[in-house]
Amino acid sequence: MLDIKFVREHPDVVKENIKKKFQDKKLPLVDEVIDLDAKVRAAQQEADGLRADRNTLSKQIGQLMKEGKQEEAEKVKAQVQANAERLAALEEDEKTLREKLRKDMLVIPNIIDPSVPIGPDDTHNVEIERFGEPVVPDYPIPYHTEIMESFGGIDLDAAGEVAGNGFYYLLGDIARLHSACLAYGRDFMIDRGFTYVIPPYMIRSKVVDGVMSFDEMDAMMYKIEGEDLYLIGTSEHSMIGRFIDSMTDEEKLPITLTSYSPCFRKEKGAHGIEERGVYRIHQFEKQEMIVVCKPEDAFDWYNKLWQNTVDYFRSLEIPVRTLECCSGDLADLKVKSCDVEAWSPRQKKYFEVGSCSNLGDAQARRLNIRVKGKDGQKYLANTLNNTCVAPPRMLIAFLENHLQADGSVTIPKVLQPYMGGKEVLIPNK
Repeated sequence: MLDIKFVREHPDVVKENIKKKFQDKKLPLVDEVIDLDAKVRAAQQEADGLRADRNTLSKQIGQLMKEGKQEEAEKVKAQVQANAERLAALEEDEKTLREKLRKDMLVIPNIIDPSVPIGPDDTHNVEIERFGEPVVPDYPIPYHTEIMESFGGIDLDAAGEVAGNGFYYLLGDIARLHSACLAYGRDFMIDRGFTYVIPPYMIRSKVVDGVMSFDEMDAMMYKIEGEDLYLIGTSEHSMIGRFIDSMTDEEKLPITLTSYSPCFRKEKGAHGIEERGVYRIHQFEKQEMIVVCKPEDAFDWYNKLWQNTVDYFRSLEIPVRTLECCSGDLADLKVKSCDVEAWSPRQKKYFEVGSCSNLGDAQARRLNIRVKGKDGQKYLANTLNNTCVAPPRMLIAFLENHLQADGSVTIPKVLQPYMGGKEVLIPNK
């Protein structure tokens, strides 16, 4: 959410930003919020005047009563009553106007960084850099569920009966590999100085409003029937929510946290064959990282965060690339974002395994996350988040890149301690 003062003083900048995000239908909101803001400030100014008059008139009544001027005192009392009624109406109007203003402000997108490429959708995202050499072996790579089935490692049919499409059972070595990647991801991030956290897996609506746009919420979140609770789509939501209405001393920044959680997503819409299996699902697990920092440090942390994911995957001998998200592919709260994509030997292309985002002060403004500077000045923090690893999707890249001609799967050295010392997985089917 933008600062209303910024919108008021720079409406053309806000409108141009909306155009860059290809959301022209939101352009009228800019003039609407400026008008609402003017009405709010006018109502507040009049209300403040009436409150000041109330004190003055009350003293005047007391003085008139002392002087025995009963009739004049009654006239002033009538004025006080009229003012009270007007003040009550103004307070109600101001409340309604503020609610409407906030609702509109939540819809206006954040100002994107000048470095963000301009484009209407993800087909205009721009490759930044590749890490590792993508290889296509001279033997066929089966679909990822077929690889898992060769180890007796997945049961989609039973999961469909139990929970429906988009769910899975992982078993045996594949389930162990899933947990190993998460445990290694946890220790990987701890070794990089992040504090490990297990957060709540449900959040209240006020936190949902603070961490994401309505469009994201509608496409992602599962609502708990009859309660003010939502299942998290990523632990970033509850991790950032932890700082709601907080004041942090500047010297305690940056706050760097890494969290484990299950994640739940509606995943609306139809997808191609390569997104079946465990690519796009309703339930998965993730090792996340978040940073709360000073505004001037945000872009340094942004670069450190995506590099962490690249380093994690390269340590598992998986080729990856970074992809800059264009303006139309950025969620409304984001200033800048990039995806980390892993190489798929089967598809002979890269696919997303993580996303790194700089949200500027958007979440902090919505959730009132403030910092107290050394000089006593108070300001909004900046927040960032990034995926370290999110199986079972990342298992697709792992299995395809480590599959051997005989159907076995090699285990990189860094992961072997988490797999009971196993160096290779042997298919049993």
